[in-house]
Amino acid sequence: MSGTTAAAVRPCRRAAGAGANRWVVLVVLCTSLLLVALDATVLHVAVPAVTEDLRPGATELLWIVDVYPLVCASLLILFGTLGDRIGRRRVLLLGYALFGVASAVAAFAPSAQTLILARALLGVGGAMIMPATLSILRQVFPGRRERALAIGIWSAVAAVGAAVGPLLGGFLLEHFWWGSVFLVNIPLMLVSLPVGRILLPESRGGRCGPWDVTGALMAAAGLFGVVLGVKQLGAGDPATSPSALPPLLLGAALLFFFVRRQRRLPHPLVDLRMFRRPAFSTSVGCIVLAMLALVGLELIAAQYLQLVLGLSPLQTGLRLLPLTVAAMAAGLAGARMLRRFGPRRMVCVGFCLTAAAVLTLTAMGATDNPALLLAGFVLLGFGLETTLFGAYESMLSEAPADQAGGAAAIGETSYQLGAGIGIALLGSVMNAAYAPGLRTVPGVPRHASDAAGHSLGEAYEVAGRLGGAAGTALRRAARDSFVHGLHVTLLVSAGLLLLGAAMALRLPRIMQCGEEAAGAGVELPAPRESEAAAGKPRVTA
Repeated sequence: MSGTTAAAVRPCRRAAGAGANRWVVLVVLCTSLLLVALDATVLHVAVPAVTEDLRPGATELLWIVDVYPLVCASLLILFGTLGDRIGRRRVLLLGYALFGVASAVAAFAPSAQTLILARALLGVGGAMIMPATLSILRQVFPGRRERALAIGIWSAVAAVGAAVGPLLGGFLLEHFWWGSVFLVNIPLMLVSLPVGRILLPESRGGRCGPWDVTGALMAAAGLFGVVLGVKQLGAGDPATSPSALPPLLLGAALLFFFVRRQRRLPHPLVDLRMFRRPAFSTSVGCIVLAMLALVGLELIAAQYLQLVLGLSPLQTGLRLLPLTVAAMAAGLAGARMLRRFGPRRMVCVGFCLTAAAVLTLTAMGATDNPALLLAGFVLLGFGLETTLFGAYESMLSEAPADQAGGAAAIGETSYQLGAGIGIALLGSVMNAAYAPGLRTVPGVPRHASDAAGHSLGEAYEVAGRLGGAAGTALRRAARDSFVHGLHVTLLVSAGLLLLGAAMALRLPRIMQCGEEAAGAGVELPAPRESEAAAGKPRVTA
């Protein structure tokens, strides 16, 4: 191709990317999010096959599963704010490329160490993609009415990805080897990379000061330590154990000094003044509280379905599917509900609906009740998605447009932190309510009771080894204790959700849409070369 022809193509590409229909852009962004959401859960069903093939140790197996969300949560603020400075589309496309390469490495990993490294690189790619999709969405839809609908579709796609991951992984494992769960990413990335380059508009924040490299690394290391410590607590480690306490303390210290540094800098990495806005800080708090109350509960519910009711993994996935369908419905209807009821009432009612669902599920017992589970999960999915939709939309609309990447990263980090803390907190509540019921089972030795108190799965193994009347009694006691612990955990979760409903009263009463007239029906302008040059930041330590 001649130089003249290439020069003629470049402006056409810029024009296509700048003037593309915003709904086409939304499809591209949702495809990106779908891949990241899928990869967070698709490996869960492949763990037995990975264990059989690569023979990882217990610690290596934990890292294979946990390193992806750990690295992703740690780097969200770094890449979210970097996108504000150097261009959100640029960071998103780099994330596409890295995600595709890391998927290929993971699919053909010859050892556990290689798979851990590949999963870590997938986490880096996910951290590039997630805040970029939400911040580009903020720019593409300047009118709040259209943006609310777009966020509803975006959140519905996230729910689909998380639910479809295990089902897709199970299907692939029935026909191929475990590496196929990663190969599915590659053709989608090969399509997304050129399509995104052509269709997605470039945008960046208006600030032209230096990018705070030191602050970005402090935030990443601090979040890594906090999330790692919380995950160790969620895995059952004592609060004072070397695997949990040092990372928590070091991470908290780094985040403390990060906040102090941001307050002093003339061009902070994250403008903490956003938290002075009640709608923004309240929305972030609602996201944390919603995930804190429910993520650990989902894990416990999956154990209940499989270990208490005896359902297969596929049957368990199908029982939980109504939750996802209800969440999708809430996401698609969220924009209309937000316009009609306003953020305050929508988030508050969402918390109350979710609490009602949790209280309904306290009627679960040792026998199957499909109608009760269906009603509870539908109400749970609709209420949770209503809450998260209203909180995300309010948070993103409250943040200045030039800080959309940082605001999106804060929202996603809050989601991840809430999920991690929820697993640790509700897991501890569950263990505290479950273990005492196994200490005085007739005919069961003390050492067997202590071992059975670790988890219901381990209790079943101990009961199988004991056999006879003692094994039967231990199995029955463990099942009853688990159901009791589940009821206690549900009550604690309901209390947290009602606390969230009270917190949501600080949100605005009505949905302000005054800026919509300026943004409605206007195609995105192509960035001028002079503006791109002027907005190019310096990077300093």
